[in-house]
Amino acid sequence: MNRVLLLVGVCVVVGGAVALSRTRLAESEKSGVAGIQATVEDKNPWTSLKVNADAEQFQFAVVSDRTGGHRPKVFSQAVQRINMLQPEFVVSVGDLIEGYTTKEEVMAKEWKEFTGYIDQLQMPFFYVPGNHDLTNKELNADWTKRFGRKFYHFVYKNTLFLCVNSEDGKASTIAAEQTEYFKKALADNKDVKWTMVFLHKPLWVDKDLEKNGWANFEKTLEGRKYTVFCGHVHRYQKFVRNGMNYYQLATTGGGSRLRGVSYGEFDHISWITMKTDGPRITNVMLDGILPENLDTPMSEEEGVIRKLKKLEPVKGLLTNNGKPVAGATIGFHVFVKEPTERFTMVADALTAADGSFTPSTYAAFDGIPAGEYTVTVTQTGKYYDGEVKAKSQLPEKYTATKTTTLKVTVKENEKNEIKIELMD
Repeated sequence: MNRVLLLVGVCVVVGGAVALSRTRLAESEKSGVAGIQATVEDKNPWTSLKVNADAEQFQFAVVSDRTGGHRPKVFSQAVQRINMLQPEFVVSVGDLIEGYTTKEEVMAKEWKEFTGYIDQLQMPFFYVPGNHDLTNKELNADWTKRFGRKFYHFVYKNTLFLCVNSEDGKASTIAAEQTEYFKKALADNKDVKWTMVFLHKPLWVDKDLEKNGWANFEKTLEGRKYTVFCGHVHRYQKFVRNGMNYYQLATTGGGSRLRGVSYGEFDHISWITMKTDGPRITNVMLDGILPENLDTPMSEEEGVIRKLKKLEPVKGLLTNNGKPVAGATIGFHVFVKEPTERFTMVADALTAADGSFTPSTYAAFDGIPAGEYTVTVTQTGKYYDGEVKAKSQLPEKYTATKTTTLKVTVKENEKNEIKIELMD
C-alpha cells in the first residue's frame, strides 16, 4: 500500500513539474511567435523564455543620398553590407543617379550602373525619387518609362508606407493631386498601427509650407502615429513636429565632407525595427558592418571626378571679449557677382572647447582656397548649417553676411593662423 501511495505521489510531482514546464512555455508563445523550448526547473540560468518579438515585428533598412558628387565604392559596398544584415526590405529617400542631364545615353548609363547594384540585393528595394533623378522633363519621362509611378504606397504587417515625390511637377513641391492620392490611401488604411513616410527633401523647413504643399500633406497625417524620413541635405538631423519624429538622413555614398557625428556627416543606413508600439530607429555606420572573415567588401563603383581648387592649411581661434568660444559655427563666404549677386559659403568649421577650429572645404578639415572672406559666427552649442533658424548665443550681427564686420585673408603657400575676436 505504501509503495502504491509513493508511486502516486511521484506521479503527481512529475506531472506537476511537466505541467509547470508546459505552462511557462505557453507563456513564451502568447505573442504569436515560436517560443524558446527548454527544460524548466525551480531555478533556471536565464531571465525569461519570452523572446523579444511579436507576430507583427519586422526589420527594414533605409538608404540615403547616393549622388550629388558621389564617392567611389560606397553605395555598392552598402548593398553588400545590407545583404549581411538581411532586412526584410530596403527603402530609399532619393538622389539615386547624378542626373542633371537631357542626354538619353547618359541617363541610360547612370541607371544601368545603379540598378546593377540594386539587382544584387537579396530583398525588395523601394524607389523614391530625388531632385537629381527628376531634374527636367527628360528625366521625368525616363523615370516613368523605367519605374512608372513617382509616388505610391504599400502595407506590410499592419504598417502603412507612403513613398512621396517631393519634386512633383516642379522642385520642392507636393501637388494637390498627389496629396489627394495619399489622403485616400490613409483613409483606406485608417486602422494601421503606424505610418512611415519617405520623401527626398525636408519640405517642412521651407518658408512657405502652403505654397510647397507640405502643409496640406501634413494635415492628412493628423490624428495618427507616423514617422518621416528624408535626405537631400547630406547631413543627419532630427526634427520633432506635431509630436512625431522626422529624420533627415546623412549619406550612403553621396557628396560629403565626412566630418563625423558632431557635424552629422557620415555614411550610414538607418535600421528600423517595427514593434507593436512603434519603430525603434538605429543608425548603422557602413564601416561598422563587417563579414565574419573581416574582409571589406570590394566593388568597381566609380565616383564623380570634381575640379578642386588648391587649398591652404588654416588653423584658427575664436574668442569673445578675450575668452574662447566653444560650439560656434564659423562660415567663410565670398561674394559671387555673376550670376547670383549674393554671398556663397566656401568653407565652415565648428569650434572646440578651447575655441580652436580647422575649416573644411571639400573634405574633413582640408583647409580653404587663398583669398579674402567675409566671416559669420553663430553659437548654438553644436554645428549649425542655417537649415532651421536658431538663436545665437553671440551678438546677432555676426550671424549674417549683411551685418557682420568680420573679414579674414587666407594667404597662398603659408601656414595660416587666424584669430577671430568678437566683442559684445
